[in-house]
Amino acid sequence: MYVLGIETSCDETAAAVVKDGREILSNVVSSSLKFHQKYGGVVPEIAFRLQLEAITQVADTSIKEAGVNLKKIGLVSVTSGPGLLGSLVVGISFAKATALSLGIPLLGIDHLYSHIYAGLLSAEKVLPAVALVVSGGHTSLFYLEDFDKIKLLGATLDDAGGEAFDKVAKILGLGYPGGPFVERMAQKGNPKRIKFSCSETKNPLDFSFSGIKTAVLYQVTKSPPRLRSGQASHQVTSKADIAASFQETVIDTLIKKSLLACRLKKSKNLVVGGGVTVNKRLREKFTEAAKREGLKIYFPKNKLCLDNAAMVAGLGYQLFRKGYRSSQDLNVELG
Repeated sequence: MYVLGIETSCDETAAAVVKDGREILSNVVSSSLKFHQKYGGVVPEIAFRLQLEAITQVADTSIKEAGVNLKKIGLVSVTSGPGLLGSLVVGISFAKATALSLGIPLLGIDHLYSHIYAGLLSAEKVLPAVALVVSGGHTSLFYLEDFDKIKLLGATLDDAGGEAFDKVAKILGLGYPGGPFVERMAQKGNPKRIKFSCSETKNPLDFSFSGIKTAVLYQVTKSPPRLRSGQASHQVTSKADIAASFQETVIDTLIKKSLLACRLKKSKNLVVGGGVTVNKRLREKFTEAAKREGLKIYFPKNKLCLDNAAMVAGLGYQLFRKGYRSSQDLNVELG
């Protein structure tokens, strides 16, 4: 079965064709990142307008790259939330029109669940499993009994993991999006130079990253002027130590809570997805920790970590097989 996936939850406009839930025939992504960089974050109005312009071309390109006749598409699977309101409306409206014109079913997909599926696109017989989604907007732990039986175990109470990286990058004057900048700077630093910590939470599986972001700000504020002015070569080392210490603490917190969830649920499988999982240090440390714990760990391929439509199409296929459908009344689910 060929599924057309549509993803427009944030600043990307994406479409993909996936066969039988796993074989990616095309995966086209148009990003508006360069239009947001000077603002230090995604501007919803800009994202919405550019997605409105790009969605038809992106979908057409995806169909052509897949080499599939449009009449062979059996399902349109679309992200229905959470995400930016205007952006989601663009994707849902296009998906509705496409499904209606082709006379085929429509299915709305949860954005976070699709990030989980990104790590399972090339893996079978993984469930049940614990799953961590860590991105710019979300940091959540789930327990998956099946593709339609997903329970939330914990979530961030304030900043998401990726959001914390962005804010720390801004504090250090590194650029946007912050994740890659912090990672590169951290490679030059000593992760043990500064002792940071993440706030404790009542639910041990919840996350809180606002405190460590503030600690970084205090560290920069009390540092010598050369750290903030960027005039001395020593400034690079100081920034590097802060970046490395921050990154290590966040990753250790993600690992600690993910492993705890695996123990509590007696799961031997751990799936880690979301944009932050492109971080090499995160992958290294998670892989080492999983090995020590006797767990099997699953990551998406790097190109599937960020928002894309292949994961939406893949999960759509799995849920469609279980009898799930959406009507033409499908609406945005902000979550």
